[in-house]
Amino acid sequence: MRKKIQACFALFILSSPSMAFAEMETELVESKPVTELTLDEVVVTATKTAQKRKDVPNTVILKDALDLEDAPARGLGELLANESGLDWRTYGNYGGAAQEIHIRGMGGDATQIFLNGININSPSLGSADLGRLPINSIEKIEVVKGAGSLLYGTGAMGGTVHLLSKNPQHDQVILKGKAGYGTEETYELSAEHGMFVTDTLGYYLTATKRETDGFRDNSALDHTDLSMKLLFDMPEHLQASIFSTYIDRDYGVPGVKPPEGTPTHIVNGTAFYNENSASLVNKGGNDDWHNALELTASPLDSLGLTMRAEYSDTENYNLTRRNSSGTGTETWVTNTTSGIEGFAEWHPFTMATLVVGGQYRDYDSENKQEDLDSFGASVAGSRSTTENGIYTRGGYIEAQYRPGKYVKMLTGMRHEYHSTSGSENIPRFGLVINPCETTVIKLSHGKHFRAPSINDLFWPDSGFAKGNTNLIAESGWHSDVTMEQSLWQDKVMAILTFFQADIDDKIDWAEDPTDPNIYGGGYWKPSNVDKFESQGVELSLTLTPVDPLRISLSYTYLDAQEEKVAGTWRQATDTAKNTFKADFAYHFSFGLSTNMVVRYVDERPSVYATDADTKAEHVLDSYVTTDIKISQSLGEHWLFALTATNLFDKGYDVNSSDFYGTTSIPNCGYPGAERSFFGTVTYEF
Repeated sequence: MRKKIQACFALFILSSPSMAFAEMETELVESKPVTELTLDEVVVTATKTAQKRKDVPNTVILKDALDLEDAPARGLGELLANESGLDWRTYGNYGGAAQEIHIRGMGGDATQIFLNGININSPSLGSADLGRLPINSIEKIEVVKGAGSLLYGTGAMGGTVHLLSKNPQHDQVILKGKAGYGTEETYELSAEHGMFVTDTLGYYLTATKRETDGFRDNSALDHTDLSMKLLFDMPEHLQASIFSTYIDRDYGVPGVKPPEGTPTHIVNGTAFYNENSASLVNKGGNDDWHNALELTASPLDSLGLTMRAEYSDTENYNLTRRNSSGTGTETWVTNTTSGIEGFAEWHPFTMATLVVGGQYRDYDSENKQEDLDSFGASVAGSRSTTENGIYTRGGYIEAQYRPGKYVKMLTGMRHEYHSTSGSENIPRFGLVINPCETTVIKLSHGKHFRAPSINDLFWPDSGFAKGNTNLIAESGWHSDVTMEQSLWQDKVMAILTFFQADIDDKIDWAEDPTDPNIYGGGYWKPSNVDKFESQGVELSLTLTPVDPLRISLSYTYLDAQEEKVAGTWRQATDTAKNTFKADFAYHFSFGLSTNMVVRYVDERPSVYATDADTKAEHVLDSYVTTDIKISQSLGEHWLFALTATNLFDKGYDVNSSDFYGTTSIPNCGYPGAERSFFGTVTYEF
């Protein structure tokens, strides 16, 4: 019922105001041919205050609407995978595969993802799935690498990613429709509409419908999303915004690709696997609703106030059946998150800023499980329900001071309390040196931490796995030194970063032989037994020798090590030591645009036979992919585009796992995306 009400409400809003104002003249905004990277770009995420890039002590990645429009990427994960120090992780080429961003070798649960200030990391898993979010609703992306726990609390260890949705524009009516079709029976329909109804009140609406059969059997996806943003804007006095988005997804889960020649396996008349997919019956789904209210005011020239409230209700559905017997489990995990944050930005005197704030978040989780018999029918009396909740509260203070044009200093402290794992004190220090207008040297050093997720703490006893309420928070330090150099009036931008990070008391799920389960083995459960260290170099070079051309090159060297047995260190699983990315964009004067991305990823250890081994039993091969997008505008309203991903159809695996058929076969791969084409036509009124 909620789905129907929200869909009808969104369609009503999309239809009525747009018809009423359809005859209003639309002002066309002319964009630069390519986006230039400058030291004066403004970023908010790093300090919660509007700062120029050159005044932020962290390494920053900024993407604007033109970057998103030009990129040959179908999703946000693919887009961010082209940046130095960022690793895009999936479990293969099926439509519903989760997409995580890992920063500097740390896990997806060590990166905090925000959408208009809403934390979309799952309370159950600790990580965020970028694959759920539509790229066409985003106006700007801010990525801040390095310790972010001072301002953002638990989980901001590797960094933060902030996604900012589109806003209505004064004196402009935006009404846009897009249709696309491509390989594997993939289609997409989307619409956008935004305007100011009065001088102070505006709105922006988006809707997307996407379906695909997928590359493999049981890899289909059915995706729908709606979003609404209301904006009340009184410049220099008050700004209020309400944002709401609803996402509904259903998808198949094919698992790994079994060895070639694997015969189709049938149980009770149902095909369970074949040589294409390790599962032909497993399925998943998401039903997400995110909401945020934000108020900003400036009662004094020297004082700014911000208050933000958020509420999210997300449900994940998972159907898993065993290939051998046909029996299985249905699981529904519902997470409800509510939170409030307020902070003040005060300028007590020239060149000094003090940010003081507090935050509270409450997480409630319900886990329902039901057993299935060999025919897939529910087993009577098998349903179980567990409910758990945690909360966090934190207060922080951050001081920024620039005594002169050449130096800026930053320091701060956060005190965080987690209802299960206790208190943490989080300091952070930063230094920015500006020896000249075109050179910036940045130093950042801070503590980070990640509290256990709800699954870590409370996963219900299933007979072979369970959570651990005795876990403590992971913690460590993150340091980096960055030099940014602009040359020839921003025609060249070079960024070089050296970084080092560590994590103590890292949480790891493993079999505990001292705690026998009902199947004769040991329970799988989490404990604080691991350590992690990473260090490396990030180098990026952006060239815009002439306005229509941009060349971006990036290289990352990452030495990520994990310690699972005391004194024995080895390369962290699924992390590449070397990655190289190149992005070439050119805009012709007659409306033709091209953007090509080439990505090289080094080999990665995937499986170690035992925790004591330092040499991997299975290694994922290195690979190169090439993506390209060609766009042609016709007149003032039409835009045609063709995107090709993995243009040369290079086969590669993004991860691996054992295949459990009639017998167990180790180290089968989750294949990366095959070559695909997707064409779109856009009409903007």
